[in-house]
Amino acid sequence: QVQLVESGGGLVQAGGSLRLSCAASGRTSSGYLMGWFRQAPGKEREFVAAIRWSVSSTLYADSVKDRFTISRDSAKTTVYLQMNSLKPEDTAVYYCAAGPPIWGSRCSDARKYDYWGQGTQVTVSS
Repeated sequence: QVQLVESGGGLVQAGGSLRLSCAASGRTSSGYLMGWFRQAPGKEREFVAAIRWSVSSTLYADSVKDRFTISRDSAKTTVYLQMNSLKPEDTAVYYCAAGPPIWGSRCSDARKYDYWGQGTQVTVSS
């Protein structure tokens, strides 16, 4: 079992920044794929970004590319999502997820992930 705990959400004005953290514990492994997803009210959960824990390769949704950065701190078993130039449409509950070491387009499929955090709310005001 892997436990994931997100933090860092909050209320920010458009154009501002937030940094989300996801602390992993339990049977963590350097082979895991780590991802961030988000879900806005009335919408399906959507892929935001993913990182391969072992080699730090990254993938991003087009909607956040060049604004968000995913990274990891192996020593702290923590994954971060730095969010800059935030827009009102970024408002959502953000979830951290862990899954097997797949790559490519499959990373955007939430069904591929085995473990999920409880989510953290991000609200961007206009």
